Amino acid sequence: MRELKERKKCLSVDERVTLALENKEVKGYNCAQAVVCAFTDKYDLPESVLFRVSEGFGLGMGAESVCGAVTAMSILTGLENSDSKLSESETKKKSREFSAACFADFKKKNSSVECFELRGEDDGVVLRSCLGCIEDAVRIFDKKTSTR
Repeated sequence: MRELKERKKCLSVDERVTLALENKEVKGYNCAQAVVCAFTDKYDLPESVLFRVSEGFGLGMGAESVCGAVTAMSILTGLENSDSKLSESETKKKSREFSAACFADFKKKNSSVECFELRGEDDGVVLRSCLGCIEDAVRIFDKKTSTR
């Protein structure tokens, strides 16, 4: 299955960013959905499934906590790394480390991973717009998965 994925032509990072931004602006997806659904080609899953899986992660999981675009990278990490073994999975540690690295890169770029802080709801200083967060998440995840 992985060989098939590798042979399949995937979108460039710029095409993926454009798609994610259209998902948010045109289709009205939340930030998590916008990012996750921009990777349907890579994981060969229906957009409707990825849309449903990521629905509860918008607006910082509905509580203005961790940014939806950031949590989208964790959802994608599972698709990228999991060995799908329901018991005794050997990929959990690798996935946790990969997610942590994505979070760290995002935080380094934007000073926070919290939706509330990024949007400036705490002090009026916007650190990054939702569209900017979506773009950053797509670029970070794409870079990390293409350099492996």
